[in-house]
Amino acid sequence: MSYHNILIVKLSAIGDCIHALPVASALKACYPEARITWIVEKPAYDLLTNNPNIDEIIIFDKAQCKTPGGFFSYVPGLASTLRKQRFDLVLDLQGLFKSAAIAYLSGAPKRLVYCNAREFSDKISQKVCGPNSAGHVVDRYLDVVRAVGCHITEPEFTVTITEKEAVLTQAIAKQAGLDITKPYVVLIPGTNWPNKCWPPGHFAQLAEKLFEKQIIPVFVGTHADKTAMDEIIANMTIPPVDLTGKTTLKQLAYILKNAKTVVAGDTGPMHLAAAMNTPVIALFGPTDSLRNGPYGDNHQVLTVSHACQGCWKRKCPQAIDCMAEIAPAAVFQAVKNFIKV
Repeated sequence: MSYHNILIVKLSAIGDCIHALPVASALKACYPEARITWIVEKPAYDLLTNNPNIDEIIIFDKAQCKTPGGFFSYVPGLASTLRKQRFDLVLDLQGLFKSAAIAYLSGAPKRLVYCNAREFSDKISQKVCGPNSAGHVVDRYLDVVRAVGCHITEPEFTVTITEKEAVLTQAIAKQAGLDITKPYVVLIPGTNWPNKCWPPGHFAQLAEKLFEKQIIPVFVGTHADKTAMDEIIANMTIPPVDLTGKTTLKQLAYILKNAKTVVAGDTGPMHLAAAMNTPVIALFGPTDSLRNGPYGDNHQVLTVSHACQGCWKRKCPQAIDCMAEIAPAAVFQAVKNFIKV
């Protein structure tokens, strides 16, 4: 069966949207004449712009749905927008109530969701249980594409950085003290769970070791990482390049693309670095690197040795900072292995 108008529902978070990028490229390769639309929340919108595999982006305004009144005033307009498109296939890659509601409102006759769907989303869409149900989330998403008859070769992560975005990023980097033509390593201190974060003092030690080898440490992240950055800088003798809170997603992608390697915990920018084909040294504690690690072979994952590693708990019931176990010396050795210093 051929499809002509396909909707991808992947709303958030940044890392999850990055994991879903190969779905768009696989669908476009399989059905080159099909119109592919992606519905996404505002924080990840920038990631999808100018993508040749995506014909239209619809923004789902989550803020308008936080109250019952807001929800009931927003939904009719969204439903009208979706139904006008006359979708014949919806891939619900979120697998939650709100994505199920969007899939239903689209009016598409065929709706698919992965078999680990929750919150009744599996009652709205047909479940797909592919061969990668215990594997990486990227491969799970691609199982859904296989279910509509598409052959998948090498997953393609398309993030389009325009020349204008590249030039502006170079200027932002220069203003912060970074010559993007010189060797640098990107360090990402923040994650969305506090217990996934490597200690600021460890990042400071690693950055000092990089300076000793004439490699520039460059910190990136959001404004939420300011407290960690203040502690990192306070523990360093030479201030690093600090780009936290100073870049858009596309600008961050450009910074990551040109880095020698990236050191990060389980966070969206880490997955963006892997998507840009930059070697990643990923630090894992409470989450599972087999499911959520950097995708591809050109990376190294360092995990804690606790038996409870991969517990998926946002707060350790034993009050252990397991990430502190990963020593700066071990991470520095991994950096040296990648960039031969």
